[in-house]
Amino acid sequence: MKIGFIGLGVMGRPMAGHLIATGHNVFLHRVKEVSQDLVTAGGIALDSAAAVAAASEVVVLMLPDTPDVEEVLFGDHGVASCLQDGALVIDMSSISPVATREFAARITAQGADWVDAPVSGGEAGAKNAALTIMAGGTEAAFARAKPILEVMGKRITHIGSAGDGQVAKVCNQVIVGLTIEAVAEGLFLAARAGADPARVREALTGGFADSAILKVHGERMIDEAFAPGFRIALHRKDLGLAIDAARALDVALPNTAMVHQLMGAAIGRGDGDLDHSALIRNLQVLASGE
Repeated sequence: MKIGFIGLGVMGRPMAGHLIATGHNVFLHRVKEVSQDLVTAGGIALDSAAAVAAASEVVVLMLPDTPDVEEVLFGDHGVASCLQDGALVIDMSSISPVATREFAARITAQGADWVDAPVSGGEAGAKNAALTIMAGGTEAAFARAKPILEVMGKRITHIGSAGDGQVAKVCNQVIVGLTIEAVAEGLFLAARAGADPARVREALTGGFADSAILKVHGERMIDEAFAPGFRIALHRKDLGLAIDAARALDVALPNTAMVHQLMGAAIGRGDGDLDHSALIRNLQVLASGE
């Protein structure tokens, strides 16, 4: 297929690479020095989002935030200005569910299909084509998108209509963020009480407190291995989306708001580019009084 891919960051580069490796004609925008290998592998660099849309049956976006998606879709020389009739737009960014529904309506009004398909699994999942993908859109649009999504992910779920994929991703980020904070508090308490936090973690795995976060992020906390798999700054952005959605729906997410603030404090101290497991450093700072 002729597939456009816009957004070649830490996640987007390997995702686009998998599409190239499976033989698709992949048109790329925002190619930088770090992503030149995609061109070497057969990707075709173009100078605008509009040029990508004009060349592609399917356009995939993997961008940092809601304003970036809006600009690439509807800004000057954006995707919408040259979108082929009957094309498919797949937005794999993690952005506002409310804005996503507006974007979907504008794209489908042009005679194209829309699927929002945000991902979970981090850089490792992107590199290994093992992402968890949560999709929103019509049954027909999802059926078109699924073979493409299967090149990049392993667990792919059609949640519901446009925007529902983003709702699922926001829920994922709430649960992950609050669980990281819970694991951090438990292991920090163990250490301050004089127990070996590694032994405490070992004892808890397999029990009712067990989770992938206790296993993976708990070990990172103990080892202080905070090279980013998923940065605190990006996780705070996603929790902000959850808070915005809660405000629009007039519901309370008190613990989400608390973790959002703790992540803000971490960013203020210069920890924003560390892995989100580094949230445990907040507790260490609070205890030290620094």
